[in-house]
Amino acid sequence: MTDNAPALPLAGVRVVDRTDGLAEMTSRLLADLGADVIRIEAPEGAASRRQEPVVDGVSLYYATHNANKRAVALAPDDPALGRLLNSADIVIANEAPAERRADQVVVVVTDFGLTGPYAGWQATEWTHQALGAVLCRSGLPGREPLLPPGTMAYESAAAQAAWAALIAYYNRLETGVGDLVDISVYESTVQAIDAGFGIGGSATGGVPAVNGPRGRPDARHLYPIFRCADGWVRLCILAPRQWQGMFTWLGEPEEFADPALASLGKRFAAAGKIYPAIGRMLATRTRDQIVTEGVRYGVPTAALLTPTEVLTAEQFTARGVFTDVKGVPGALMPNGFLEVDGARAAVRTPAPSHGQHTDEVLADLPEVAPAEPTTVARTRPLAGLRVLDLGVIVVGAELGRLFADMGAEVIKVENKAFPDGSRQTFDGAPISASFAYGHRNKLGLGLNLRSDQGKDLFKQLVAVSDVVVSNFKPGTLESLGLGYDELVEINPGIVVADSSAFGPTGPWSRRLGYGPLVRASAGLSGLWRYLDDEAGHSDASTIYPDHIAARYEAVAILAKLIARRRDGRGGTVSVAQAEIILGQLSHQMAYESVRPGSLAPVGNAKPDNALSGLYPCAGDDEWMVVDIRDTGDAHRLAAVLETGPETPLDRALIAAWTAQRPPRRAMSEMQAAGVPAAMMQRVPELLDDPHLAHRGFFRTMHHPRIAESMPTENSPAIFEHVEDPTLNPAPVMGEQSREVLTRLLGLPDADVDALIAADIVQQAATLEGAAR
Repeated sequence: MTDNAPALPLAGVRVVDRTDGLAEMTSRLLADLGADVIRIEAPEGAASRRQEPVVDGVSLYYATHNANKRAVALAPDDPALGRLLNSADIVIANEAPAERRADQVVVVVTDFGLTGPYAGWQATEWTHQALGAVLCRSGLPGREPLLPPGTMAYESAAAQAAWAALIAYYNRLETGVGDLVDISVYESTVQAIDAGFGIGGSATGGVPAVNGPRGRPDARHLYPIFRCADGWVRLCILAPRQWQGMFTWLGEPEEFADPALASLGKRFAAAGKIYPAIGRMLATRTRDQIVTEGVRYGVPTAALLTPTEVLTAEQFTARGVFTDVKGVPGALMPNGFLEVDGARAAVRTPAPSHGQHTDEVLADLPEVAPAEPTTVARTRPLAGLRVLDLGVIVVGAELGRLFADMGAEVIKVENKAFPDGSRQTFDGAPISASFAYGHRNKLGLGLNLRSDQGKDLFKQLVAVSDVVVSNFKPGTLESLGLGYDELVEINPGIVVADSSAFGPTGPWSRRLGYGPLVRASAGLSGLWRYLDDEAGHSDASTIYPDHIAARYEAVAILAKLIARRRDGRGGTVSVAQAEIILGQLSHQMAYESVRPGSLAPVGNAKPDNALSGLYPCAGDDEWMVVDIRDTGDAHRLAAVLETGPETPLDRALIAAWTAQRPPRRAMSEMQAAGVPAAMMQRVPELLDDPHLAHRGFFRTMHHPRIAESMPTENSPAIFEHVEDPTLNPAPVMGEQSREVLTRLLGLPDADVDALIAADIVQQAATLEGAAR
């Protein structure tokens, strides 16, 4: 950051990082946003400094997860340790502290949380994917499930922890009271990667994952992948106008001229005829040709890139997405996750050497008086904030919900001519369970922003609001005269946040941004396939990265609101979903940059670890993961299997043992011996999981337009002083239009009636009457 650059939003916030290999990215994200993050390590150094991959003596994991931090080396009995901990506003650790200041926020990130029957269990990335109901939806029908690539569980938990940390810190600013925040990687996996009890993509027709099939769903028809002359491409043909474009691209063949094919359900039913025709047309074209023609015909299209291609792709190069890794010639790493006030929240300083800043930190330790313990009622810290929510589909829904759950008044603004695609249902119902999950606790305002009067009403709402969020194609709000430059003239404190597929700049910025296309362009779809099947891509049923991208964006927005308390100024936040994926693959991408081909599909067994992988259990399509980290795990596994010293462990021996036991029993027996193992838990089974029940993970939500009670996720963490979310029902379009305009803008009922009559404002009753 140059001397003339504006201060980053968390400037002045001190964070002490006591993590080691788990949640180091939590404090890295806060450091990217300007917090002074001081990493405490023992004199011998953190284990993560030696974590693979290591190149030229540098752990690429450590380098990517600890940029922008300072580091001190202190023995556990050093008196300076207590003084340094006491100086922190936020402490992030992997175990609960013996004591803390009453006004200090302590975030403890562990695999299973501080309480509950699994609290002492062993875990790895793969066991979390299995137990957290990600694995059960990954793979193809008739085959074993497929373990997803990368380290999504741990990286997503780190982002969830950053959100919870700032929620607790914002509460401290409001009340003067700190918090102990208990974050579980297991629960974060269930919530943030592909929420089984959250909003799904528009192609799901409003059917939530909990109501999906028991086996791996054959979801390839949703976002089909086709072989072409130089690789693979993916198409997303969802809206009627996109099908019309595809029909024209095909040459308007008579066999597909039926107007009924504009319906998503009808078209999916005919996929067996439509997709082979598309495949024949694309087979002789290159990826670049297909993407160019897709743009011409209005069909969302993306090439499946390899990780090596991603590193040099024109979009990521133009946006400066990658930067050098210090100490490793030629190595590149993702250069931050997002943009704030038009600039990348980037890597400013490399990961520190061991103890690099010990002297300077200790020489400048502030004396912090102990805070008096205070008893306050549990609160929802964001009460009093108002968010105008223009977000659509999954990432838009999730971002607004995160704020609404924490007490903000979130007003979902829609127009009947351009309804949120996630309202689409196969049965035409006014609301679906999926939509109800994603928009709980919001108000509904129907408003035509393409009319002058509608824009004027929106601007009046901006004047009395704090945040505007959207995820339209870049430039949409500006074209309506509602960009940040216009809105900040109305309200200097407004924070305007946007998310898109590839960011607001660069040659791909105008491309339509469905998550499956983002995964393809960021190299993830090509990694997510069976090793023995080039065409076995298996990411079609996942929603990633929408839910987690919303959390990164929420962290940055809340950081801006924290900064606004100091200077009264708002600003902008911008998130590119592709860059979130790359950031979550940070050390793997860094290794790929110096060892091309190292980031490749893995399948269900690690090439350097013959024992780790997927194993069958007793029952119908039942599986478990066993993940052996070291010789200690191997010895404990041998004891469980009761093998003699002369019998070497191998996969066949393990499989014979697991196949005789139901998955929960096999998991429990292995975990009792300290072996990292987990059953493949299905989404409905989460409801009966004893650990989630113990920790109050689920609550029951009611919606007047949905007959059954709905189990729904609770809070992002277990807090001491933050209240659980309310569970108010999601609105139908325009449900609170009159109430919002009369209460916030003081409009008389007669004026609202006139606006409704002119179709400037839409009200739920009017829309439902028109539908009848």
